[in-house]
Amino acid sequence: MAKKNAAKQPGYTTVSIYDQAYHLTGQDPDHIRRLASQVDAKMRAVAAQGRTVDSLRVAVLAALNLADELSQTAGADVRRGHSRAVSLRGLLDEVLEDELKTGS
Repeated sequence: MAKKNAAKQPGYTTVSIYDQAYHLTGQDPDHIRRLASQVDAKMRAVAAQGRTVDSLRVAVLAALNLADELSQTAGADVRRGHSRAVSLRGLLDEVLEDELKTGS
């Protein structure tokens, strides 16, 4: 009963994930809906590949998949950031060498 009342209060966004309704709060309802849609899609993909029908197991496997995707993305960002830092350091070294040569 409390869930039904919560859904009607302002600031709540109702989403469906794996055929379960959730009443969530947040500043950006569209963002909440997009995230819920991604979780729902991942859970359905996991369920379609596996033999388990236990929704908790499906949720945990989906969470592991999402965490793996996130860590791979973060790793790529770190590598890209490191490469950019090395490049900028090289440019800075060149500028400093030029200043030393010219005495500026």
